[in-house]
Amino acid sequence: MTRNVGIVGGGHTRWGNRNATYKDLIQEAGKAAFEDVPDIGPEDVEGLFVGSVQPERFAFQTHVAPMVAELVGVDVDTMIARTELACASGQAALRYAWLAIAAGELDVALVLGVEKMNLPAGHGPEAQSSMTNVMDREFDGANGLNAPPYFAMIAQRHMHEYGTTREQLAMVSAKNKSHAAHNEFAQFQKEVSVDDVLNSYPLSPPLCLFDCSGITDGAAALVLMSEEKAREVTDEATYITGSGQACFASNSINNLPSMSAWPQATTAAEKAYESAGIDDPVRDLDVAEVHDCFSISEIVEYEDLGWVEKGEGGKFVEDGRSELDGDIGVNPRGGLLGCGHPLGATGVSQALEIHDQFRGEVPTERQVPDPETGLIHNLSGSASVHSVMVLERGRP
Repeated sequence: MTRNVGIVGGGHTRWGNRNATYKDLIQEAGKAAFEDVPDIGPEDVEGLFVGSVQPERFAFQTHVAPMVAELVGVDVDTMIARTELACASGQAALRYAWLAIAAGELDVALVLGVEKMNLPAGHGPEAQSSMTNVMDREFDGANGLNAPPYFAMIAQRHMHEYGTTREQLAMVSAKNKSHAAHNEFAQFQKEVSVDDVLNSYPLSPPLCLFDCSGITDGAAALVLMSEEKAREVTDEATYITGSGQACFASNSINNLPSMSAWPQATTAAEKAYESAGIDDPVRDLDVAEVHDCFSISEIVEYEDLGWVEKGEGGKFVEDGRSELDGDIGVNPRGGLLGCGHPLGATGVSQALEIHDQFRGEVPTERQVPDPETGLIHNLSGSASVHSVMVLERGRP
Protein backbone atom coordinates (compact mmCIF):
# COMPACT_ATOMS: atom_id res chain seq x y z
CA MET A 1 0.00 0.00 0.00
CA THR A 2 1.35 3.43 -0.92
CA ARG A 3 1.22 6.41 1.40
CA ASN A 4 0.61 10.07 0.77
CA VAL A 5 3.77 12.19 0.79
CA GLY A 6 4.00 15.88 1.57
CA ILE A 7 6.53 18.65 1.12
CA VAL A 8 6.61 20.47 4.45
CA GLY A 9 9.24 23.11 3.72
CA GLY A 10 12.42 24.01 1.94
CA GLY A 11 15.22 26.45 1.49
CA HIS A 12 17.05 28.29 -1.28
CA THR A 13 20.36 30.01 -1.87
CA ARG A 14 20.82 33.09 -4.01
CA TRP A 15 21.51 31.91 -7.58
CA GLY A 16 24.03 33.42 -9.97
CA ASN A 17 27.77 33.69 -10.41
CA ARG A 18 28.46 33.20 -6.73
CA ASN A 19 31.64 33.82 -4.79
CA ALA A 20 30.86 30.62 -2.92
CA THR A 21 32.08 27.04 -3.09
CA TYR A 22 30.09 23.91 -3.83
CA LYS A 23 30.20 23.14 -0.10
CA ASP A 24 29.06 26.65 0.82
CA LEU A 25 25.98 26.31 -1.38
CA ILE A 26 25.08 22.95 0.17
CA GLN A 27 25.22 24.36 3.67
CA GLU A 28 23.26 27.49 2.75
CA ALA A 29 20.38 25.49 1.27
CA GLY A 30 20.36 22.88 4.05
CA LYS A 31 20.33 25.52 6.77
CA ALA A 32 17.51 27.42 5.06
CA ALA A 33 15.42 24.25 4.70
CA PHE A 34 15.64 23.33 8.37
CA GLU A 35 14.91 26.93 9.39
CA ASP A 36 11.73 26.74 7.30
CA VAL A 37 10.48 23.74 9.30
CA PRO A 38 11.21 24.66 12.93
CA ASP A 39 10.10 21.33 14.41
CA ILE A 40 12.33 19.25 12.13
CA GLY A 41 16.12 19.08 12.32
CA PRO A 42 18.95 17.05 10.82
CA GLU A 43 18.45 14.40 13.50
CA ASP A 44 14.99 13.60 12.07
CA VAL A 45 16.16 12.85 8.52
CA GLU A 46 16.23 9.16 7.54
CA GLY A 47 16.92 9.49 3.81
CA LEU A 48 18.98 11.89 1.71
CA PHE A 49 18.71 12.39 -2.05
CA VAL A 50 21.12 14.74 -3.83
CA GLY A 51 20.64 16.06 -7.36
CA SER A 52 23.97 17.08 -8.90
CA VAL A 53 25.11 16.70 -12.48
CA GLN A 54 28.84 17.13 -13.02
CA PRO A 55 30.51 17.83 -9.68
CA GLU A 56 33.48 15.80 -10.90
CA ARG A 57 34.16 18.48 -13.53
CA PHE A 58 32.72 21.62 -11.95
CA ALA A 59 33.65 21.03 -8.29
CA PHE A 60 36.32 18.30 -8.73
CA GLN A 61 34.42 16.09 -6.29
CA THR A 62 32.69 12.75 -6.62
CA HIS A 63 30.75 10.66 -4.02
CA VAL A 64 28.92 13.84 -3.08
CA ALA A 65 25.88 12.46 -1.23
CA PRO A 66 27.87 11.45 1.89
CA MET A 67 29.61 14.82 1.73
CA VAL A 68 26.21 16.56 1.74
CA ALA A 69 25.18 14.49 4.76
CA GLU A 70 28.32 15.60 6.58
CA LEU A 71 27.90 19.25 5.68
CA VAL A 72 24.27 19.50 6.81
CA GLY A 73 24.74 17.27 9.86
CA VAL A 74 22.54 14.37 8.79
CA ASP A 75 23.12 10.80 9.97
CA VAL A 76 21.37 8.73 7.30
CA ASP A 77 20.22 5.33 8.53
CA THR A 78 17.89 4.23 5.73
CA MET A 79 18.66 5.50 2.23
CA ILE A 80 21.17 7.84 0.56
CA ALA A 81 21.90 8.52 -3.11
CA ARG A 82 23.02 11.05 -5.65
CA THR A 83 20.86 11.28 -8.77
CA GLU A 84 22.24 12.31 -12.16
CA LEU A 85 19.83 12.91 -15.01
CA ALA A 86 21.30 16.08 -16.50
CA CYS A 87 18.81 18.95 -16.26
CA ALA A 88 16.17 16.71 -14.60
CA SER A 89 18.46 15.57 -11.78
CA GLY A 90 16.65 17.62 -9.15
CA GLN A 91 13.24 16.24 -10.01
CA ALA A 92 14.75 12.74 -10.14
CA ALA A 93 15.99 13.17 -6.56
CA LEU A 94 12.55 14.42 -5.52
CA ARG A 95 10.85 11.53 -7.30
CA TYR A 96 13.02 8.93 -5.57
CA ALA A 97 12.42 10.47 -2.16
CA TRP A 98 8.68 10.51 -2.83
CA LEU A 99 8.69 6.86 -3.92
CA ALA A 100 10.76 5.78 -0.90
CA ILE A 101 8.37 7.43 1.54
CA ALA A 102 5.28 6.25 -0.35
CA ALA A 103 6.63 2.69 -0.17
CA GLY A 104 7.11 2.93 3.59
CA GLU A 105 10.88 2.70 3.50
CA LEU A 106 11.26 5.95 5.46
CA ASP A 107 9.17 8.78 6.90
CA VAL A 108 11.41 11.84 6.55
CA ALA A 109 13.71 12.72 3.65
CA LEU A 110 15.87 15.66 2.66
CA VAL A 111 16.18 16.43 -1.06
CA LEU A 112 18.96 18.81 -2.04
CA GLY A 113 20.03 19.96 -5.51
CA VAL A 114 23.30 21.80 -6.00
CA GLU A 115 25.67 22.97 -8.73
CA LYS A 116 28.77 25.17 -8.84
CA MET A 117 28.99 25.81 -12.59
CA ASN A 118 30.93 29.08 -12.80
CA LEU A 119 34.59 28.15 -12.71
CA PRO A 120 37.44 30.54 -11.87
CA ALA A 121 38.27 33.29 -14.36
CA GLY A 122 39.73 31.95 -17.57
CA HIS A 123 37.91 28.61 -17.36
CA GLY A 124 34.78 29.60 -19.30
CA PRO A 125 35.59 27.32 -22.26
CA GLU A 126 35.96 24.38 -19.87
CA ALA A 127 32.47 25.04 -18.48
CA GLN A 128 31.01 25.19 -21.98
CA SER A 129 32.85 22.02 -22.93
CA SER A 130 31.42 20.27 -19.90
CA MET A 131 27.91 21.17 -21.01
CA THR A 132 28.33 19.10 -24.18
CA ASN A 133 28.48 16.06 -21.91
CA VAL A 134 24.74 16.19 -21.31
CA MET A 135 24.23 15.35 -24.99
CA ASP A 136 26.06 12.68 -26.98
CA ARG A 137 29.55 14.15 -26.75
CA GLU A 138 31.14 11.69 -29.18
CA PHE A 139 28.66 12.38 -32.00
CA ASP A 140 26.73 15.60 -31.32
CA GLY A 141 29.37 17.37 -29.25
CA ALA A 142 32.11 16.70 -31.78
CA ASN A 143 30.04 18.68 -34.29
CA GLY A 144 29.65 21.65 -31.98
CA LEU A 145 26.10 20.79 -30.96
CA ASN A 146 25.70 21.91 -27.38
CA ALA A 147 22.45 23.31 -26.00
CA PRO A 148 22.01 26.67 -27.82
CA PRO A 149 22.45 25.29 -31.37
CA TYR A 150 20.20 22.34 -30.61
CA PHE A 151 17.34 24.45 -29.27
CA ALA A 152 17.84 26.90 -32.12
CA MET A 153 17.18 24.01 -34.48
CA ILE A 154 14.02 23.20 -32.51
CA ALA A 155 12.93 26.83 -32.86
CA GLN A 156 13.69 26.94 -36.57
CA ARG A 157 11.69 23.79 -37.25
CA HIS A 158 8.75 24.86 -35.08
CA MET A 159 8.63 28.23 -36.84
CA HIS A 160 8.79 26.51 -40.22
CA GLU A 161 6.03 24.00 -39.46
CA TYR A 162 3.63 26.12 -37.42
CA GLY A 163 4.37 29.77 -38.12
CA THR A 164 5.63 30.48 -34.62
CA THR A 165 7.10 33.97 -34.57
CA ARG A 166 10.25 35.49 -33.17
CA GLU A 167 8.06 37.86 -31.15
CA GLN A 168 6.22 34.96 -29.50
CA LEU A 169 9.54 33.50 -28.37
CA ALA A 170 10.48 36.88 -26.93
CA MET A 171 7.17 37.08 -25.06
CA VAL A 172 8.12 33.95 -23.10
CA SER A 173 11.44 35.40 -22.05
CA ALA A 174 10.04 38.85 -21.22
CA LYS A 175 7.34 37.28 -19.05
CA ASN A 176 9.66 35.04 -17.11
CA LYS A 177 12.50 37.49 -16.65
CA SER A 178 10.03 40.07 -15.40
CA HIS A 179 8.76 37.57 -12.83
CA ALA A 180 12.36 36.98 -11.73
CA ALA A 181 12.73 40.70 -11.03
CA HIS A 182 10.58 40.01 -7.96
CA ASN A 183 12.47 36.90 -6.85
CA GLU A 184 15.27 37.59 -4.37
CA PHE A 185 16.97 34.29 -5.22
CA ALA A 186 17.03 34.73 -9.02
CA GLN A 187 20.19 35.23 -11.05
CA PHE A 188 18.61 37.92 -13.25
CA GLN A 189 16.52 40.49 -11.39
CA LYS A 190 15.56 43.04 -14.02
CA GLU A 191 12.29 43.43 -15.91
CA VAL A 192 12.73 43.24 -19.67
CA SER A 193 10.45 43.95 -22.61
CA VAL A 194 9.85 42.00 -25.78
CA ASP A 195 12.01 44.52 -27.62
CA ASP A 196 14.81 44.02 -25.08
CA VAL A 197 14.78 40.30 -25.88
CA LEU A 198 14.67 40.86 -29.64
CA ASN A 199 17.54 43.33 -29.46
CA SER A 200 19.79 41.24 -27.22
CA TYR A 201 22.96 39.69 -28.62
CA PRO A 202 22.28 37.15 -31.43
CA LEU A 203 23.56 33.85 -30.12
CA SER A 204 22.26 31.00 -32.24
CA PRO A 205 19.58 32.25 -34.64
CA PRO A 206 16.73 32.69 -34.06
CA LEU A 207 17.73 32.66 -30.38
CA CYS A 208 19.31 35.72 -28.80
CA LEU A 209 21.06 36.01 -25.47
CA PHE A 210 17.84 36.73 -23.54
CA ASP A 211 16.24 33.60 -25.03
CA CYS A 212 18.75 31.43 -23.16
CA SER A 213 19.11 30.40 -19.52
CA GLY A 214 22.36 31.14 -17.73
CA ILE A 215 25.35 29.27 -16.35
CA THR A 216 24.45 29.31 -12.68
CA ASP A 217 25.70 28.47 -9.20
CA GLY A 218 23.02 27.62 -6.68
CA ALA A 219 21.25 25.13 -4.46
CA ALA A 220 17.77 24.38 -3.15
CA ALA A 221 16.45 21.87 -0.64
CA LEU A 222 13.13 20.29 0.38
CA VAL A 223 11.94 18.36 3.42
CA LEU A 224 9.50 15.53 2.59
CA MET A 225 7.45 13.52 5.07
CA SER A 226 4.76 10.88 5.12
CA GLU A 227 1.31 12.39 5.57
CA GLU A 228 1.09 11.13 9.15
CA LYS A 229 4.37 12.79 10.06
CA ALA A 230 3.64 15.92 8.04
CA ARG A 231 0.42 16.56 9.95
CA GLU A 232 2.42 16.62 13.17
CA VAL A 233 4.39 19.67 12.03
CA THR A 234 2.18 21.65 9.63
CA ASP A 235 -1.28 22.00 8.16
CA GLU A 236 0.19 23.55 5.00
CA ALA A 237 1.94 20.58 3.41
CA THR A 238 2.03 20.23 -0.36
CA TYR A 239 1.17 16.71 -1.50
CA ILE A 240 2.57 14.90 -4.52
CA THR A 241 -0.40 13.36 -6.31
CA GLY A 242 1.02 12.32 -9.67
CA SER A 243 4.28 11.68 -11.46
CA GLY A 244 5.32 10.55 -14.90
CA GLN A 245 8.57 10.07 -16.76
CA ALA A 246 9.42 8.97 -20.29
CA CYS A 247 12.49 8.36 -22.44
CA PHE A 248 12.25 6.89 -25.89
CA ALA A 249 15.21 5.09 -27.46
CA SER A 250 17.05 8.26 -28.32
CA ASN A 251 19.91 10.39 -27.04
CA SER A 252 21.86 11.73 -30.00
CA ILE A 253 19.77 14.03 -32.17
CA ASN A 254 19.74 11.73 -35.21
CA ASN A 255 17.56 9.29 -33.22
CA LEU A 256 15.07 11.83 -31.83
CA PRO A 257 11.48 11.20 -32.98
CA SER A 258 10.94 14.87 -33.94
CA MET A 259 12.63 18.25 -34.11
CA SER A 260 9.44 20.18 -33.33
CA ALA A 261 7.66 17.95 -30.81
CA TRP A 262 8.53 16.03 -27.66
CA PRO A 263 6.22 13.00 -27.45
CA GLN A 264 8.11 11.92 -24.34
CA ALA A 265 6.66 14.98 -22.58
CA THR A 266 3.17 13.96 -23.62
CA THR A 267 3.64 10.43 -22.30
CA ALA A 268 5.09 11.66 -18.99
CA ALA A 269 2.31 14.23 -18.58
CA GLU A 270 -0.45 11.74 -19.33
CA LYS A 271 0.91 9.39 -16.65
CA ALA A 272 1.09 12.20 -14.11
CA TYR A 273 -2.39 13.47 -14.97
CA GLU A 274 -3.91 9.99 -14.71
CA SER A 275 -2.48 9.29 -11.27
CA ALA A 276 -3.48 12.78 -10.05
CA GLY A 277 -7.01 12.49 -11.44
CA ILE A 278 -6.62 15.40 -13.86
CA ASP A 279 -8.93 15.19 -16.87
CA ASP A 280 -8.42 18.70 -18.27
CA PRO A 281 -5.02 20.22 -17.38
CA VAL A 282 -5.96 23.75 -18.48
CA ARG A 283 -9.02 23.66 -16.24
CA ASP A 284 -7.45 21.75 -13.35
CA LEU A 285 -3.94 23.28 -13.12
CA ASP A 286 -3.49 26.70 -11.54
CA VAL A 287 0.28 27.14 -11.57
CA ALA A 288 3.16 25.43 -13.38
CA GLU A 289 6.94 25.53 -13.36
CA VAL A 290 8.10 24.23 -16.74
CA HIS A 291 11.56 23.78 -18.18
CA ASP A 292 12.18 26.99 -20.14
CA CYS A 293 15.90 26.47 -20.66
CA PHE A 294 15.30 28.36 -23.92
CA SER A 295 12.26 30.41 -24.90
CA ILE A 296 11.19 27.88 -27.55
CA SER A 297 11.10 25.16 -24.88
CA GLU A 298 8.17 26.70 -23.05
CA ILE A 299 6.18 27.06 -26.26
CA VAL A 300 6.71 23.40 -27.21
CA GLU A 301 5.81 22.39 -23.66
CA TYR A 302 2.46 24.23 -23.76
CA GLU A 303 1.61 21.88 -26.62
CA ASP A 304 3.16 18.61 -25.56
CA LEU A 305 1.94 18.84 -21.97
CA GLY A 306 -1.54 18.82 -23.47
CA TRP A 307 -2.62 22.42 -22.89
CA VAL A 308 -3.18 23.35 -26.54
CA GLU A 309 -3.12 21.63 -29.91
CA LYS A 310 0.18 21.23 -31.71
CA GLY A 311 1.30 24.49 -33.27
CA GLU A 312 -0.77 26.70 -30.94
CA GLY A 313 1.90 27.26 -28.30
CA GLY A 314 2.94 30.64 -29.63
CA LYS A 315 -0.65 31.85 -29.54
CA PHE A 316 -0.99 30.58 -25.95
CA VAL A 317 1.65 33.02 -24.71
CA GLU A 318 0.58 35.78 -27.11
CA ASP A 319 -2.99 35.64 -25.77
CA GLY A 320 -1.77 35.94 -22.16
CA ARG A 321 -2.94 32.47 -21.21
CA SER A 322 0.32 31.74 -19.36
CA GLU A 323 0.28 34.98 -17.37
CA LEU A 324 -0.17 34.86 -13.59
CA ASP A 325 -3.90 35.54 -13.97
CA GLY A 326 -4.26 33.49 -17.16
CA ASP A 327 -5.42 29.92 -17.68
CA ILE A 328 -2.25 28.60 -15.98
CA GLY A 329 0.29 30.85 -14.27
CA VAL A 330 3.54 29.62 -15.82
CA ASN A 331 6.97 30.10 -14.26
CA PRO A 332 6.07 32.68 -11.61
CA ARG A 333 9.50 32.36 -9.95
CA GLY A 334 11.08 33.46 -13.25
CA GLY A 335 11.75 30.08 -14.77
CA LEU A 336 15.18 29.03 -15.92
CA LEU A 337 15.37 32.14 -18.11
CA GLY A 338 15.12 34.43 -15.10
CA CYS A 339 16.38 32.34 -12.19
CA GLY A 340 19.24 30.68 -14.02
CA HIS A 341 19.77 26.94 -14.32
CA PRO A 342 22.06 25.15 -11.85
CA LEU A 343 21.17 21.81 -13.39
CA GLY A 344 20.72 19.59 -10.33
CA ALA A 345 18.92 22.27 -8.32
CA THR A 346 16.31 23.42 -10.83
CA GLY A 347 13.65 20.74 -10.25
CA VAL A 348 13.99 21.16 -6.48
CA SER A 349 13.55 24.92 -6.78
CA GLN A 350 10.49 24.46 -8.99
CA ALA A 351 8.78 22.27 -6.38
CA LEU A 352 9.66 24.73 -3.62
CA GLU A 353 8.11 27.53 -5.67
CA ILE A 354 4.83 25.61 -6.02
CA HIS A 355 4.86 24.96 -2.27
CA ASP A 356 5.44 28.65 -1.55
CA GLN A 357 2.73 29.64 -4.04
CA PHE A 358 0.28 27.43 -2.16
CA ARG A 359 1.34 29.01 1.15
CA GLY A 360 1.12 32.53 -0.26
CA GLU A 361 4.74 33.14 0.67
CA VAL A 362 5.94 34.83 -2.51
CA PRO A 363 5.88 38.55 -3.36
CA THR A 364 2.46 39.73 -4.48
CA GLU A 365 3.93 40.80 -7.83
CA ARG A 366 4.35 37.15 -8.80
CA GLN A 367 1.65 35.41 -6.76
CA VAL A 368 -0.78 33.27 -8.76
CA PRO A 369 -4.31 33.91 -7.47
CA ASP A 370 -5.33 31.25 -4.90
CA PRO A 371 -3.64 28.20 -6.48
CA GLU A 372 -4.73 24.70 -5.47
CA THR A 373 -3.01 22.46 -8.04
CA GLY A 374 0.42 22.82 -9.62
CA LEU A 375 2.83 21.07 -11.96
CA ILE A 376 6.58 20.89 -12.39
CA HIS A 377 8.25 19.73 -15.59
CA ASN A 378 11.85 19.06 -16.56
CA LEU A 379 13.52 17.88 -19.72
CA SER A 380 17.09 16.67 -19.91
CA GLY A 381 19.84 16.20 -22.47
CA SER A 382 18.60 16.63 -26.03
CA ALA A 383 15.06 16.64 -24.58
CA SER A 384 15.25 12.85 -24.69
CA VAL A 385 13.90 12.52 -21.13
CA HIS A 386 10.87 14.33 -19.70
CA SER A 387 9.73 14.29 -16.08
CA VAL A 388 6.40 15.65 -14.82
CA MET A 389 5.02 15.90 -11.29
CA VAL A 390 1.63 17.14 -10.06
CA LEU A 391 1.37 18.81 -6.65
CA GLU A 392 -1.72 19.70 -4.63
CA ARG A 393 -2.36 22.05 -1.76
CA GLY A 394 -3.50 20.31 1.40
CA ARG A 395 -4.66 16.73 1.56
CA PRO A 396 -4.88 14.95 -1.85
